[in-house]
Amino acid sequence: MRIDIVTKEFPPAVYGGAGVHVAELTRVLAPRADVRVHAFGAPRDPDFHGAQVLTYEEPAGFAEANGAVRTLATDLEILGALEGAEVIHSHTWYANMAGHLGGLLHGVPHVLSAHSLEPLRPWKAEQLGGGYALSSWAEATAYRAADAVIAVSEGMRRDILRVYPDVDPQKVHTVHNGIDTQLWTPQTGTGALEKHGIDPARPSVAFVGRITRQKGVPHLLRAALRLPAEVQLVLCVGAPDTPELAAEVNGLIERLRAERDGVVVVEGMLPRQEVMEILSAATVFACPSVYEPLGIVNLEAMACGTAVVASAVGGIPEVVDDGVTGLLVPVDQAEDGTGTPVDEDAFAADLADALLRVLEDPELARRMGEAGRERAIEHFSWETIAERTLEVYRAVQR
Repeated sequence: MRIDIVTKEFPPAVYGGAGVHVAELTRVLAPRADVRVHAFGAPRDPDFHGAQVLTYEEPAGFAEANGAVRTLATDLEILGALEGAEVIHSHTWYANMAGHLGGLLHGVPHVLSAHSLEPLRPWKAEQLGGGYALSSWAEATAYRAADAVIAVSEGMRRDILRVYPDVDPQKVHTVHNGIDTQLWTPQTGTGALEKHGIDPARPSVAFVGRITRQKGVPHLLRAALRLPAEVQLVLCVGAPDTPELAAEVNGLIERLRAERDGVVVVEGMLPRQEVMEILSAATVFACPSVYEPLGIVNLEAMACGTAVVASAVGGIPEVVDDGVTGLLVPVDQAEDGTGTPVDEDAFAADLADALLRVLEDPELARRMGEAGRERAIEHFSWETIAERTLEVYRAVQR
C-alpha cells in the first residue's frame, strides 16, 4: 500500500506534538508500507527510516501574503506529487487542504488526523488576523469531506463531533498519540542542568512547551507564586505567539523573580537529551494547558519517570492516571471557546495545591514517576498505533 503523508512539521523542523506524531508514525509505518512524506519547508534528507521524504518551500510571489494564504499556496504545490497514492493522510489544517484536494484530484481516500481544532483555538486570530477565517474554513471543509478522521484521544473525538456535528460519527476513529520509551528514558546525567543553571539538589517543577494561550503558562506562573521559596521553576519554552502574550508572561516572570530565586527560563528548542535530563531531574512536571487534545509532553515526562500535575482538559485524563501517575486539576472553563478558567485565581490556587502535594512527598513523587513510565510503556507504544492506523487505511479502501 502506498501511503502519502502530508505535514507542515517534519524533522528537523518539529515544534509541537503534531510534528512528533508524524515523525514517529512515519518511522513505524515505513517497514509496513510504501510511505512518502510531503513536508513543508527547506530540503531534508530524502530518506527517513525507509520512507521517502519530499519537501516544498513556499512558492515565489507569496512572501508578503497572510500566513494562511502562504500555507494554502504550499498545499497547491503538493497536489501533483500525490498522484499514485492509495491513501492520503494529512496532519493539521496546514496540510488538510492538500489532502482534501489531492483526494479529489486523484480519486483516492483522504484520511486526516485531528491534533487540534481551529474553533477551539480562537486566540489564533491574534496571530493570523483574517487568516484565521481561512484556516477555519480549510479545516472545516476537509473534516466534512474526509473519508476518515483520526482523533488522538476520546476527548478529541467528542470535540470533533461537537464542533462539526455534520461529520458522520462512524468515520471518526480514536487512535492515541504514543511515545517511544526506548528513546525517552530516565536520565542520571547532569550536563543539561549545569548548562542551564538548574540546581539538582533543589526540588523543582518543570514545564516544556510553547508560550501560547493553549499551554496556560500564565496560570503556572501565578501558581508558582504560592510555592515555597526553595522550589525551582524550570521553564523550557518556545517563542511566544504574540507580543501581547510575551509581555504578559515576561511581566509574571519578573514578578516571580522579584520574590524568589530559582526561576530558570530556557528559551528555544532543546535537544532531546537535554529535555530528558531536565524532565528526569524534576520533582514534578506541570501541564497547565487550557486546551490539549492529548498532550505528548505528558507522555515524555512519564517516560522519563517523572510525576505529572496537569489540568483535567481534553485528552489529558486519558494519559495521566489521577492519583497513580500524577494529579489532575479540574478547571471550570468559559464557554466562549477560549478555554479560559472562569476563576483564574482559583485555578492557580488549585494547581499550586496539587504541585505542593507532590513536592512535599518525595516518596509519592517517586511512586508516581515509576507508575507513569510503566503506563507509557504498556499503553502508548507506537507499534500498536501503527497497526490501528493501518486498520483505518484499509477500511477507507473498501
